[in-house]
Amino acid sequence: MKTNVSQRLLALDVLRGITIAGMILVNNPGSWTSIYTPLEHAPWTGLTPTDLVFPFFMFIMGISTYISLRKYNFEFSHSAALKILKRTLVIFVIGLGIAWLSLSFRTFYSLYKENLSYGERFLRAITNFEHLRILGVMQRLALCYGATALIAILMKHKYIPVLVLSTLFAYFMLLLFGNGFEQSEHNIVSIIDKSILGVNHMYKDAGLAIDPEGLLSTIPSICHVLIGFWCGELLMSVKDNGERIQRLFLVGTVLTFSGLLLSYGCPISKKIWSPTFVLTTCGLASSFLALLIWIIDIKGYKTWCRFFESFGVNPLFIYVMGAVLTVLTGSFLFPYAGKLMSVKLYTYKYLLQPLLGNLPSSLAFALLFVGVNWAIGYVLYKKKIYIKI
Repeated sequence: MKTNVSQRLLALDVLRGITIAGMILVNNPGSWTSIYTPLEHAPWTGLTPTDLVFPFFMFIMGISTYISLRKYNFEFSHSAALKILKRTLVIFVIGLGIAWLSLSFRTFYSLYKENLSYGERFLRAITNFEHLRILGVMQRLALCYGATALIAILMKHKYIPVLVLSTLFAYFMLLLFGNGFEQSEHNIVSIIDKSILGVNHMYKDAGLAIDPEGLLSTIPSICHVLIGFWCGELLMSVKDNGERIQRLFLVGTVLTFSGLLLSYGCPISKKIWSPTFVLTTCGLASSFLALLIWIIDIKGYKTWCRFFESFGVNPLFIYVMGAVLTVLTGSFLFPYAGKLMSVKLYTYKYLLQPLLGNLPSSLAFALLFVGVNWAIGYVLYKKKIYIKI
């Protein structure tokens, strides 16, 4: 018996929206010392719900890349290559801009006690490029999108699974013989990132120069998006939603169990984007998407998902907006009670914490922050304004 037939899947927008809302939620607690365990990242190995948010978005980005490149018939052309490179550059520069904005605020206020004029502090703050973090979430998205899209128009798609598996195996061997699973700066991931990027341009994880969005670990991340692209082909090459679900569940089951079984020899770790992390999270994302298609596009239970759809139709714009608001609310200071206070600290410490306590108020601030971003996204959604980055 045939089920609903549709080329446009609302479930894709909803899952994309869930991941964007999730990323904003986990990135904006009221206090980093008061976080419920499911909203924390695994310290080095293992998985928490928070560790699924970013890889789920990358999986969906792979599917979206497949859909967007169909108009070029997946053939190389100067216009297609130029569009891919332009979008890659724009996303990368935006990520770099967010990092620069955050660093400028931190530098400006760190110079507060020095005998400098306002203009001198401002100039030193905005030119502190020697400590600018080069890579980050947006930069990783840019590099993974660009690589996936170019591979998609240069390589026959039947070879993509072979490319993914061989690359993940090569990365595993590099980790295995390069202390890659060790949480130390003797880790091959840290060594290569330090030699290319420089310590001052890297994120410090647990006080160590191990960047979770570093250069070397971007390689398996590209494989992550390629798996999403391949699943996009499986998904969009048929019109029957029932068959789509079967394909996604099959892929999801195989990938999830493969990742979990192989984790005994290759630990699951988001910090180094280990091969088993790629397999497990792609598998879970595929299964979750299948579930959403069944709930939303087949059964028609759509009322509950309007909240997430508002995020999903303008995902990168809302994420960037949320990141900028994070910087502004956490870095823009005003005098209060004889000291400088950020909007975030004032809201958490003086409004929410006295009413709710530490953990609940920290979560309440994160939910409030998500709500503010949703309100802006909802206005765009209702006005059918779609801002593509």
